[in-house]
Order: sequence, then C-alpha cells, then structure tokens
Amino acid sequence: MFAGGSRWGLGGSGNEAAVTCRVGEWRPLRASGRLFSMSEGDSSGDAIHGKPSAISRFFTQIGQTYQSFLDKSTPYGIIRWIVTFVFGAIYMIRVYILQGWYIVTYALGIYHLNLFIAFLSPKVDPSLMEDPDDGPALPTKQNEEFRPFIRRLPEFKFWHSATKGIVVAMVCTFFDAFNVPVFWPILVMYFIMLFCITMKRQIKHMIKYRYLPFTHGKRTYKGKEDSAKPFAS
Repeated sequence: MFAGGSRWGLGGSGNEAAVTCRVGEWRPLRASGRLFSMSEGDSSGDAIHGKPSAISRFFTQIGQTYQSFLDKSTPYGIIRWIVTFVFGAIYMIRVYILQGWYIVTYALGIYHLNLFIAFLSPKVDPSLMEDPDDGPALPTKQNEEFRPFIRRLPEFKFWHSATKGIVVAMVCTFFDAFNVPVFWPILVMYFIMLFCITMKRQIKHMIKYRYLPFTHGKRTYKGKEDSAKPFAS
C-alpha cells in the first residue's frame, strides 16, 4: 500500500504476475521477477516509434526536392550565375521604382562583399602559419609541386549564399517595416569606401603571400623539340 492511494498486488506462481492498478484493473504480465506499472493513459509505443506526421513528411519532401535541384545545377556554373544576376537586376529595378528599402540594399551589398572576400581568400591563412615563407597556395617556381588554390568559400556555396541573399532582400521589400528612411547617398559613399579599403587590403595580402585566387589546372612546360634525326639501324 502506497501513500498516493495506488495499490500493487503481485500474485501467481513462477513468472506469472498480476498487477493491481489505480483503476482497479488486473492485468497479467510476464514480469520475470520485476514489477511493472500501467495506466489507461499509456500508449503502446506508437507515439515514440510511430510514423512521422504529414507536416514533417511534407517539409522533408520539399527539402529533398530542393537538394536534388541543387545537385543537378552544380555543373552549370555560367547558367547559375546568369540567373543570379537576373534576380539582382530585378531587385534593383524594384528598389528604383519603389524609391525605398535602401537600408536593405545596403545590407545586401555588405553581405555580398563579405562573401566575395571569403571567395578570394585561401582556406588556410598564410599569416597564421608558423613559417610565412612556406605559405603560398600556388607554386612560384617551375620545379615546385603543383598545389591548387583552395578557397575559404567554394564557388557553389558563394553562388548559393548570394542568391539566397537576393531572394531574402526581395521578400523584405514587401514589408514596410524594413523601409527605414535614410539618406541613400551617404550609404552609397560609405559602401564605395568600404569596398575600396577591403579590396586594397585583400590585394596587399595576395601580393605579400604570393598567391592567386584562380587556378585553371596544372601548368605544363614544353621542352625543346629534339631536332636530331633518329638513327637508322
């Protein structure tokens, strides 16, 4: 007898056990020497290991379809960037017609600038290495081993993030809450100054550690053609 009012009874012989629950119902269990508690509100385990809901299956299917589309579009780099530039042009035309949402456009420009700098930067910063002279990602001499440039932000992720940024900015233009009144020429001048300062620092970094952010494959060197005629046997 417990203080909560529930009664537990263990009867039978061997492994056959009967449990008295609060509702007064006797249920035989194969307890094997252990005591089990049951109630009318307990489920049979379908709530834990049951099938996912319809909403979960819907979003899972959308995610799989979207990922499949991204996988299929990977080889078509030029087409992907053309579509992104078209989206960007549509967004700029919309902002020009509406004469607003300049702060959203400024934030989009800063976001794209950060993506571009990450696209031009090496994955491992040479300035963080112990020996700076051993840090260039590309060979500087003819007899060096070929080492391709590995970007901090790959091209596909750069395109994907840039396109998502344009889409989010386009959605923001449909809400007046994001239309903060600002003097847009100041934002333009500040963005130009920030772009010039950032690119100047990036170019200095490239010159100092002797790397180029573009690699088109291993360079081949042609030797002198042998002008000697083959020996006649």
